[in-house]
Amino acid sequence: MSLQENHLKGEKSPYLLQHVHNPVDWYPWGEEAFRKAQMENKPIFLSIGYSTCHWCHVMEKESFEDPEVASEMNRVFVSIKVDREERPDVDSVYMTASQVMTGTGGWPLNMILTPDRKPVFAFTYIPKESRRGNIGMIDLCRQVGELWSEGPENILSRSQEVMDGITRATALKKNSRKLSDIQDIVIDALKSSFDRENGGFGSAPKFPSAHNLLFLLDRYHHTGEIELLEMVEKTLKGMRMGGIFDHIGYGFHRYSTDPSWILPHFEKMLYDQAMLIMIYSEAYSATGNKFYRNTVLEVADFLRNEMMSSEGGFFSALDADSEGEEGKYYTWSMNDILMALGPEDGNIFCEFYNVERNGNYQDEATGRSLQKNILYSTTTPEEFASSHGMKTGDLERILEKSRKTLAAIRSRRPRPHLDDKILCDTNGLAVAALSIAYRRTGEEDLIDMAEKAALFMLEKLYSNGHLLHRYRDSEAAINGFLDDYAFTIFGFLELYFSTFKNRYLEAALKLQETLDKEFWDTSGKGYFQTPDSGEELFTRPKEGHDGAIPGGNSVEIENMVRLSRITANPLLKERAADIAETFSGDIEAVPMFHSYMAMSIGKVIGRGYLLKVWKSHPDLADIKNKFWEHYLPEVDVAILDPSSEGILEKSEVGTGNVPSEAEKQILACTDSECLKPAHTLDEILMEIGQSK
Repeated sequence: MSLQENHLKGEKSPYLLQHVHNPVDWYPWGEEAFRKAQMENKPIFLSIGYSTCHWCHVMEKESFEDPEVASEMNRVFVSIKVDREERPDVDSVYMTASQVMTGTGGWPLNMILTPDRKPVFAFTYIPKESRRGNIGMIDLCRQVGELWSEGPENILSRSQEVMDGITRATALKKNSRKLSDIQDIVIDALKSSFDRENGGFGSAPKFPSAHNLLFLLDRYHHTGEIELLEMVEKTLKGMRMGGIFDHIGYGFHRYSTDPSWILPHFEKMLYDQAMLIMIYSEAYSATGNKFYRNTVLEVADFLRNEMMSSEGGFFSALDADSEGEEGKYYTWSMNDILMALGPEDGNIFCEFYNVERNGNYQDEATGRSLQKNILYSTTTPEEFASSHGMKTGDLERILEKSRKTLAAIRSRRPRPHLDDKILCDTNGLAVAALSIAYRRTGEEDLIDMAEKAALFMLEKLYSNGHLLHRYRDSEAAINGFLDDYAFTIFGFLELYFSTFKNRYLEAALKLQETLDKEFWDTSGKGYFQTPDSGEELFTRPKEGHDGAIPGGNSVEIENMVRLSRITANPLLKERAADIAETFSGDIEAVPMFHSYMAMSIGKVIGRGYLLKVWKSHPDLADIKNKFWEHYLPEVDVAILDPSSEGILEKSEVGTGNVPSEAEKQILACTDSECLKPAHTLDEILMEIGQSK
């Protein structure tokens, strides 16, 4: 018997396809649904989520698969499903509306809209039946239906109030402080919310927020304030030892539902892996602690084994659920472990990872014990071995052998759903992260992965300076958004500084031209989230804040400062400064959500360098590798090759040959001048004040 299908049939999004057999008459976001709402004079029920969202699954099972709920929804609404990862622009404007109306937001994000798409009511998860003061889907449908049938004037009036509220809430704040004060404001906010017992920020749920840590590490480098480094290290160690890290298959889960990083929400997102590779790489460079280096390589292993497509791009996410249960794939009973490993190794493994006979894992929603265990450690292998009269090497061999045994067993379990969309923006972050990790660790596999992903993007998602946002089932679609451009430029720049291949620099410059032409706010400053040829929403978003990942405007400030230095084009840095000024009032108002922009502003107001070394320099390899060992976030190194046709080389070489003396020199240039030439890395580090 064939199952009924709604209007989501034919879509590419795994999230939309998960709902294609719902009895709800879902439409994808598009003109067909809007025409239907106008013609039938019905309000719109908009539901936004993504395929690995646990509470989206819960709501589908409870309500959208239920014939009674579907009947009410189909009677009252035109219902539209949106994958937030495919349409971040739609998600952004309605998430803003939700925050204005309710003070909060999350996914699933459910909105009641007028037929012309204006928001009226906002909800996150809605149960089927009303309970404990929370309206259920059936009552919601009936109440909205009654209000609409009595006359939509009240609802339309409310929509205008909401629109006015959104206008006020999204208006850029006026700045009363200098740009030079911004970083101190953000540092003070991070210090005040820092969890000094467990690391991280706030209480629970607790997110990795790698951009906060990158900012703090950057400021430690520039100020020498040891407390900032301690905040970074406390958090990095807590996350890697906690249950938020997958100790069997590697990679980080989405967030911790407790303050101690123990109980995770089990999704795994590509963007989290990318951002965490960045911060662990930089922490290794800044401290020399191999614990961070090992973490980088472990997360890269996870990407290679679980998230990388045969074509080279990276998939979006792994679900939290398997077999209808959150975390089932990742948790263990003590008996399972002892049977797999034997009593001697099994007991050591269980003690090290805090495995309990009755389980240490409670269901997030009900709090009931599931008789299962999340693996986490509270001690280092060195400390554990010492307290048990063991050699550290022997313990590490037992743990690694046990991990491989359990990984093989786990691989036979039903796997969580893989969202196999390949998104341009998060792949750009992955390319950047792997390129940075290669420079910090020297591991060739990392740059190979980065190049494969970049070449995939150039082949499938890039055309003459324009990007497409999503690739799936051999189809690239959806015009690129700001984050696609900003993160891809970021990725290509990092890849250029790791390989010195001109094609990546040239692609980055071409993408920057497109951004400036199609996304820049000519009536103000900063980049819109959508191009000027994009779909008309009820507002055109322009954002400076960080979310789960840095904001596109934040990354673009950094991109333009670096491109300005490479190309000797001061207009790019001036535009970066314009963005910084535009959002500086917002940073002052809510500093916790602008840490990456604060870090980028440091590159605008601070002194940065581009080190230039001729390809024919006799000590090139040694200079390059030694430079990469230093944590110098304000310095890039470029190789000059007179035989190439690259942008940088044209400005340096002209038509003549390299003078014999010049090819033995290292040149450090700022935005406006070059320092006196040096011959060794130590000399140039002395010149820029970074000697150790």
